[in-house]
Amino acid sequence: MLIEVISNPSKSFLDEMGVTSWSIWEKEASQFPWTYDMKEVCYILEGEVWVTPRDGEAVKIQAGDFVTFPKGMSCDWNIIQDIRKHYQFI
Repeated sequence: MLIEVISNPSKSFLDEMGVTSWSIWEKEASQFPWTYDMKEVCYILEGEVWVTPRDGEAVKIQAGDFVTFPKGMSCDWNIIQDIRKHYQFI
């Protein structure tokens, strides 16, 4: 399963997706395992994290990235700089 990252998407793309109406999640620098029961799309407002799928390679995600996590993916999060993101499960 692949994590899809779009770096610095256009404002029109973010507006079309309705990103600013999504909930916000914040988490301090930390490490933890996570499994996605649903597909998640998110836009990183602040911070930096490395996400390593259990069946893949680590992906660096940082402020300005629009990210899609696939349903069913298990991974490990390593938050380097506190994260703040808009997110939506679909």
